[in-house]
Amino acid sequence: MKTAFSAIACFVLTLSSFCGAVEERINHEGRKLPPLPPITKPVLFNTPEADAILSALQIFPKNSAWNEDISKLPVHPNSAKMIAQIGGAPVLKYNSDMAFVIVPPNQPKIDVKLLLYGNESDTGPYPLPDNTPIEGWPIEQKNLDTIQRVGNGDRHIILVDPIGGKLFEFWQGRKTDHGWEASNEATFDLNSNTLRPKGWTSADAAGLPIFPATVRFDECERGMVEHALRFTLKRSRKEFIYPATHHAGKGMDPSVPAMGERFRLKADVDISSFPKHAKAIALALKKYGMIMADNGGDWRISIAPDDRIKGLDALRKLKGSDFEVVQTTGEHEGPRK
Repeated sequence: MKTAFSAIACFVLTLSSFCGAVEERINHEGRKLPPLPPITKPVLFNTPEADAILSALQIFPKNSAWNEDISKLPVHPNSAKMIAQIGGAPVLKYNSDMAFVIVPPNQPKIDVKLLLYGNESDTGPYPLPDNTPIEGWPIEQKNLDTIQRVGNGDRHIILVDPIGGKLFEFWQGRKTDHGWEASNEATFDLNSNTLRPKGWTSADAAGLPIFPATVRFDECERGMVEHALRFTLKRSRKEFIYPATHHAGKGMDPSVPAMGERFRLKADVDISSFPKHAKAIALALKKYGMIMADNGGDWRISIAPDDRIKGLDALRKLKGSDFEVVQTTGEHEGPRK
């Protein structure tokens, strides 16, 4: 009897010790992260299953550039000139474009033929499932198989592996009768601040990842987008600054932003009347800002093409002059000291 009691007591103590060793996970925003659900099959971005997975993730370390609070950083000395050069009157726009798929740890990997930047791409094979969405789907309201094969544009492909902590992003991806092909591919470690090698591009011209800077439904629904946003401008100068690793610009005019330039919504801009999802984005623009990631339309941020995200036309109340350029921290500055 004493032996049985001792065994039970030992089990209870062991269990208590084990439970005590389970560390509560708190993200950079101070939000308690729920347990990561099992991932047994590819999960599309615009589903409750994806929401549960994404809500449990710490995407990049707490001290990464994407998770850095920039609300108190000084204004860049060329801020006014940059805003004037881009245009202070045009309104903020959004593209419902960056679809993605979450893949399980046992997702079969396949080869993808890289057509343009193979020397600046990470080697495969890659965990690319049959239901991989192409940029813009399902907003374009076409059959996914058709979208995978037909169409022009940047055709970004984004694969997220939460268990493996990896992100795979392609530019100009396409399915053919002979398999998948793309212009390039960039793999990122979601648990590290490691960047692309300097001079290397990615699926974006700045060499940056797209997924961590894309607005998602789960965070809009919580009322706060918890990271910096991706945005585009028509012009960029021939320079990149941290965390960018590549440029696609012409000339060195200091009034033209560099790739990686960071903009912030001014603190005194009134967003009190914005609906929930638009306010969640505007709050992020004040706290985390938006990073110049590619050449495209002026003042355009990227939103997941998820029809559950509502009320975004309120963002058109924001215009270029409501923003300022900040002096960013470098690779070993700010929270990364």
